[in-house]
Amino acid sequence: MSQTRSIQLSFVTCASRLEVLGQRLLSSPCLRHGGYPLAVHFNATSAAAGFNQAMAAAQGTDGASRWLVWVHQDVVLPTGWGQRFELALGAALAQFPMLAVAGVYGIAGAGAAARRAGHVIDRGALLRESTPLPCLVDSLDELLFAVRADSGLLLDAALGFDFYATDVVLQAQARGWPCAVVDACCEHWSETPSHGVVTRAVVQRIKASAAVFEQKWRQRLPLTTPCFNIVQPGDVAAFIDTVVTEMP
Repeated sequence: MSQTRSIQLSFVTCASRLEVLGQRLLSSPCLRHGGYPLAVHFNATSAAAGFNQAMAAAQGTDGASRWLVWVHQDVVLPTGWGQRFELALGAALAQFPMLAVAGVYGIAGAGAAARRAGHVIDRGALLRESTPLPCLVDSLDELLFAVRADSGLLLDAALGFDFYATDVVLQAQARGWPCAVVDACCEHWSETPSHGVVTRAVVQRIKASAAVFEQKWRQRLPLTTPCFNIVQPGDVAAFIDTVVTEMP
């Protein structure tokens, strides 16, 4: 990947609930007034279905460093967020010229050595981890991350709507490209509880994606994501069965 003169962002999301999309992402001052292109995909069967199509469209030959930003429908990007992300990304590229993936929250290391990194507002609570940014990471949260368009990295449709951010980080690392968390705070208003009662459909979805992810990256274990510590295949399902109560 070549070092380029300027950074250009485009955005993509998969939407399942029009009211959430309208109240959150589409209401974002950054997108309403920033002039950034946004592709919205409805009724997608996976994050890859929207992202990979948008990645093909993000390619360019005008000398700019083009980055495709995946963002959840329930994220709000405040005024000036795009410019802050571009500056933070530029600073990270100055340190890590081969950077291929960047997000706003993630994990460096695994197991007992894992360190959280990032600065976000999650369901109204400020998360500002002590790890200095930018920080090289081994896992990213799916709420928002950007991929350098000339990397050719794509999301794995087999992972559905879970683990795909960490998967693309591991893909990049396998090619020798670093990934990082940068400082560009946004708001995430997920309705999925972090613990307690979760619908059966969500539990089954996460378990199915976890089984694919754990087998795909079995040789890279242990891995720690923002939600799970995985030492061996089956750990995600075992953890869910221990801490989550299913409801219809």
